[in-house]
Amino acid sequence: MNVEFRTSFVREPNSLRHHPALVLNADYRPLSYYPLSLWPWQEAIKAAFLDRVNIIAEYDEVVRSPSTVIRIPSVVVLKDYVKPQKRVAFTRFNLFLRDEFSCQYCGSKGDLTFDHVIPRARGGITSWENVVAACGRCNLKKGSKTLRQSGMHLRKVPGQPSSEQLRNMGRKFPPNYLHDSWIDFLYWDAELDH
Repeated sequence: MNVEFRTSFVREPNSLRHHPALVLNADYRPLSYYPLSLWPWQEAIKAAFLDRVNIIAEYDEVVRSPSTVIRIPSVVVLKDYVKPQKRVAFTRFNLFLRDEFSCQYCGSKGDLTFDHVIPRARGGITSWENVVAACGRCNLKKGSKTLRQSGMHLRKVPGQPSSEQLRNMGRKFPPNYLHDSWIDFLYWDAELDH
């Protein structure tokens, strides 16, 4: 076998690189919902061999070593509980998540940027309480004016979300790819329809 081919296959086996493992905390909840806590299959297998996780669901595909055949984990649960972070980082992504990926002036979902409610030119600061998601059109319309001067209104008062609020918000926006084995662990604590 060609050594170069073999080396590239071992590093990037195309059929296996798309098999991430959902990582659950010891309480069987994802470490994070958005972004969803996923590990590459290699990390999941390594963690299992180091006895840091239990494998609770697997893909049909396997990986082989000279002496072992292992089914690729699709869901792993940590053996030790990781305490969720209390403080929510002030990032563009978390801001958009807090505002449900919609303009806080008109409600549109596309072309988002952010806007200072009290403009920086008028002493406004960059904080959870003064920055909102805004579409390009509304941001341009408001410009450096106050809400009253622009005649615009916020859909809700901005504030710093708790980590629990962001986690709950993230559950409304699942990633584009969800393996069937993950569904039970993502929505098990959701309220049931009557």
